[in-house]
Amino acid sequence: MKPYVAQIHAYVPGKSSASDGKPLVKLSANENPLGCSPVALDALAIAGSPNDYPDPGATALREAIGELHGIDAARIVCGTGSDELLNLAAQAYAGAGDEVMFSRYSFAVYDIAAKRCGADAVEVDDRDYAADVDALLARVTPRTRVIFLANPNNPTGTYLPREEVARLHAGLPADVLLVLDQAYAEYLEPEEDDGSMELAAAHENVLVTRTFSKIYGLAAERIGWATGAPHIIDALNRIRGPFNVTSSGQRAALAATGDQDFVKRSRDHNRIERERFEARITMLGNRGLCVVPSKANFLLVMFGGEVTAETALHAIADAGFAVRHLPGQGLGDGLRITIGSRADMDTIADVLADVTGGANALS
Repeated sequence: MKPYVAQIHAYVPGKSSASDGKPLVKLSANENPLGCSPVALDALAIAGSPNDYPDPGATALREAIGELHGIDAARIVCGTGSDELLNLAAQAYAGAGDEVMFSRYSFAVYDIAAKRCGADAVEVDDRDYAADVDALLARVTPRTRVIFLANPNNPTGTYLPREEVARLHAGLPADVLLVLDQAYAEYLEPEEDDGSMELAAAHENVLVTRTFSKIYGLAAERIGWATGAPHIIDALNRIRGPFNVTSSGQRAALAATGDQDFVKRSRDHNRIERERFEARITMLGNRGLCVVPSKANFLLVMFGGEVTAETALHAIADAGFAVRHLPGQGLGDGLRITIGSRADMDTIADVLADVTGGANALS
């Protein structure tokens, strides 16, 4: 094993069962509680030819994505989830002796992507659980090759407005690739657009990644896409798997792009239930609980009182739910809780009230 591979801590997915094997309602992986669009389900049900390779260029899907977002399909590449594209970006532009940078409390895959290609992973201090543009710019060196920024961020849900994203890009050398990970962008309201697509269209050193795993509800099919300057797309196409997106995945994603009503319905549900849940947890502030403001489909609940996050994790599991505890990412005092159904969120709020002794606050 290469020494830089030995340094990697394998990605740990969210749990879906208790330690005794009992199935749990899975609110640990930021999946869409509404499922996916019915037309995407219909597309998945279409029998294909499993002996035939899929379209290696995902041509129809790229054209549909381009039409939806006003992007030339030639400036789009599809991947096995956006995870593959994040790894490819690091692999294409960084290697031994180079630096790949990201903010503290960022997506765990960034560290893996850096080390996987032998580069040094550079974690930069955050500001209130969000990326700190000044800190990132101050840490850039001649060895910096790639900077990852998730917006909204996972696992904190924090968000940088358009002006801050533009300021980060403007402060970077032209030979540093800025990768803007927009896995949760569809959960933003239209007026909250952070300008990433415009940066990717106008500049030579910006790559934007998106996924069909979150609001589109197609996580099982592993479909992501990215857009950027032609030379960046060319680089990723050179090193991606030649048949990386399955035929069924391409069909489902193609159908899903045509059902923006489902996307809006999912966004509206998420906003309403996230706000309700946040309000209920905020009422437990005198019990040591607080919520990191989120623009994504989850909330990071922090525990600063007598009850620890681990104690709450077990209480929530006893009630039949899996949520995400992330001590490996420095968030041992927090739980990331995916926004589920209204009943799910009410039950978890009740559990947290009971375990912290704040039930009267929610009555």
